[in-house]
Amino acid sequence: MTRTLLVAGTASHVGKSTVVAGLCRHLADRGVDVAPFKAQNMSNNARVALAPDGEWGEVGVSQHVQARAAGVVPRTDHNPVLLKPRGDGESQLVIDGEAVGHFTAAGYYDEHWERARRAAREAYERLAADHDAIVAEGAGGLG
Repeated sequence: MTRTLLVAGTASHVGKSTVVAGLCRHLADRGVDVAPFKAQNMSNNARVALAPDGEWGEVGVSQHVQARAAGVVPRTDHNPVLLKPRGDGESQLVIDGEAVGHFTAAGYYDEHWERARRAAREAYERLAADHDAIVAEGAGGLG
């Protein structure tokens, strides 16, 4: 059974990504087969990663760094839902590494929320099947 540790914080930009990277490296250095996971991230900083279909996609740069710290190939499963803000209240939606379109928050929740939730759940399940431990990063704050 895969064990999951959630790193959460009081707000955005409080060091969650750095703590996850450190924990991934710490566990990997001790022989634990570990993977990072952030179900949904909002960032314009992205890197190339391997998608479930074997093609290339993109993930937030923090999850790319965390995967490298864990000693695993960066995969879109590490960050299955990426929102890339573009102004005017819209973000580009990336699911499983593939750009879906540009949406307002209302459009995202009305039209794509269930698909995004499903993608996140399936990504987590794939990681859990392949690794002994997952270090999950929360988004924003818990409050």
